[in-house]
Amino acid sequence: MGSQSEGKAVFDTESAKEVLKELRASFVAGKTKSYEWRVSQLTAILKMLQENEQPIVSALRDDLSKPELESSIFEIGMLRNSCRLALKEMKHWMKPEKAKTSLTTFPSSAEIVSEPLGVVLVISAWNYPFLLSLDPVVGAIAAGNAIVLKPSEIAPASSSLLAKLVADYMDGSCIKVVEGAVPETSALLEQKWDKIFYTGNGRIARIVMTAAAKHLTPVVLELGGKSPVIVDSDIDLKVATRRIIAGKWACNNGQACISPDYIITTKDNAVKLVDSFKCELEQFYGKNPLDSKDLSCIVNSNHFDRLLKLLDEDKVSSKIAHGGERDETNLKIAPTILLDVPKNSLIMKEEIFGPLLPIIVVDKVEESFDVIKSCGGKPLAAYLFTKNKKLTGKFVAEVSAGGLVVNDTTVHLAEHNLPFGGVGDSGMGSYHGKFSFDAFSHKKAVLYRGLGGDASLRYPPYTPGKLRLLQALLSGSILRIIRALLGW
Repeated sequence: MGSQSEGKAVFDTESAKEVLKELRASFVAGKTKSYEWRVSQLTAILKMLQENEQPIVSALRDDLSKPELESSIFEIGMLRNSCRLALKEMKHWMKPEKAKTSLTTFPSSAEIVSEPLGVVLVISAWNYPFLLSLDPVVGAIAAGNAIVLKPSEIAPASSSLLAKLVADYMDGSCIKVVEGAVPETSALLEQKWDKIFYTGNGRIARIVMTAAAKHLTPVVLELGGKSPVIVDSDIDLKVATRRIIAGKWACNNGQACISPDYIITTKDNAVKLVDSFKCELEQFYGKNPLDSKDLSCIVNSNHFDRLLKLLDEDKVSSKIAHGGERDETNLKIAPTILLDVPKNSLIMKEEIFGPLLPIIVVDKVEESFDVIKSCGGKPLAAYLFTKNKKLTGKFVAEVSAGGLVVNDTTVHLAEHNLPFGGVGDSGMGSYHGKFSFDAFSHKKAVLYRGLGGDASLRYPPYTPGKLRLLQALLSGSILRIIRALLGW
């Protein structure tokens, strides 16, 4: 939803400055720092979700044809869990952490104090427009920051509802939503923020990081990549295929940053794997999946055309082992399995972000690691199905990704005790649970010393004896200190 629409004022650089000025004043006044304010805002989000579940489900249906179960569990339910965890743990998170001190500063004590960064900008994505907008906001509130949220214009119904609900339920002097597209985002990025949290693709991430660099603003980038699934031959194929389906098509029809992007398996196992997929997909979505109400649509015609370009490439279209049906009117593409696609095809060079799932065939499952490395970059997630402990150990040791899961897909997203984030091309920084609080906090080092017992060691005139004793103190060796004191 652009700001140029009828009845809406233009949001430009001056508008962005005014928004930032108002939020900065609230932050400087200390409004966001109190425990009580943080509790009130997290409670407001819970109330907002409770009282508006159906409007949220409807907005997600309008934008993505998202099934109610996916909307209720993966967006609303996970947000509720984030809020409840923060409310339960926040007082503990806010407490200073005791730190050890050394002989160098003896006698002394120390602690690490978590303080809010200030005014932060959250730019979210369209595929999970409520979860990916408000989950970082939960962390920013818990840490005591003022916030501007910029939802994605590609999900206009969700963006509009988010703006309305945040204005109705939350403290408008400290938390604001700015709707719009490129001009509005550009106006926001021209300002000096205390942190920018961006979820999306690598191309826009580079623009965000370039803008942030002008002001030395730290960033968290939650991106994506080609998340592989290695399928060994010694497993229960039915369980494996069901869990891959749950992570692929039951996650917004593949439009999720941690959805399986491609599978690697052995030649002997490939046909059996395809057969298992055919059986389970028909059971889940029927003989005509385009009619299923349990599959999301593709978000818009641009993404629909992009996916068809990947699917209809000459060296790929002949590799369809299952699916391939498309409905341009309703922007739907059926779950599609492609067997033994060429590694130099377009579908293996780009993140798919849709319902297409290529299978790469290798002679030995150990060759999978070379395939992953040859695809370039470090994915946001990587998955392995096996009973082989040695293969599991090699997977953990050799595959660099934001997160790894063995014998399932995507479920690590729901574990708040694990950091969620990318590495390399799949992003930087992490959040979820306390990691969200930490992402929006500065860890301030504090050292306490008394005024008594002042030693002359650190002061001129410098002598060989002072040098020996200071070197001994810095080494932390009691024996060296004793020897220095004795003049040895």
